[in-house]
Amino acid sequence: MIQCIIIDDEPLAIGVLKSYCEDLGEINVLGSFTNPFEAISVLSKEKIDLVFLDIEMPQINGIDFIKSIDHRPHFVFTTAYPQYAIQGFDLNASDYLVKPIPFVRFIKAINRVKKLMEVNKLSNRGNENVSPSSGSNPSGGNFLFVKSEYETVKINMEDIKYIQGLKDYLKIHTIHPKPILTLMSFKDIQAKLPPEQFIRVHKSFLVNISKIKSIQRSKIVIEDIRIPIGESFKEGFFKRLGI
Repeated sequence: MIQCIIIDDEPLAIGVLKSYCEDLGEINVLGSFTNPFEAISVLSKEKIDLVFLDIEMPQINGIDFIKSIDHRPHFVFTTAYPQYAIQGFDLNASDYLVKPIPFVRFIKAINRVKKLMEVNKLSNRGNENVSPSSGSNPSGGNFLFVKSEYETVKINMEDIKYIQGLKDYLKIHTIHPKPILTLMSFKDIQAKLPPEQFIRVHKSFLVNISKIKSIQRSKIVIEDIRIPIGESFKEGFFKRLGI
């Protein structure tokens, strides 16, 4: 059972979410609040799995409110203003629901939250047996989980061809046509990848060694893509390949 609270300055919106939770039958609403500050004591005393949170409220903006919480539960923004979606993504919101919220869309959001909760449990079990400094995949398998938009995606490591760094994101290119965008750093992703299989070859590229087709001067060829080898990475890369 998911333990949740609802924060919204509109009683009608609270009523809709409560009825949705009751209809779904797997969410226990521990409290609802029209004033966000009244929810703080519940968040500090109770084990809350999920918060439904409005954004435009007179007492405090929902985005500022969630930023003020040290240990955040999963949270879903519920708002009439879709322009806040990017900020919601940056704060790792589990989902972003635009009012009026259809029940089918509500169910989809709950399924995402359940998936994230399962991922957290899996990671926690793995961390009990893995040293934080080992660099091993926390899940203990040949896959990893990354947050992409409003869902957590499972990626088989063997499917990864290379990873490209953009300004604020990583673009994970796999054997599948559509690349996966995630708000991570190279340092974070490398901590999840086996170092014997993946190597950084440029400030903007990390490659799966097993996917390398050939090396042409200062370029790595993976399928029909040519990836540059950075000057500061050349020595380590060629030494690693025994060239």
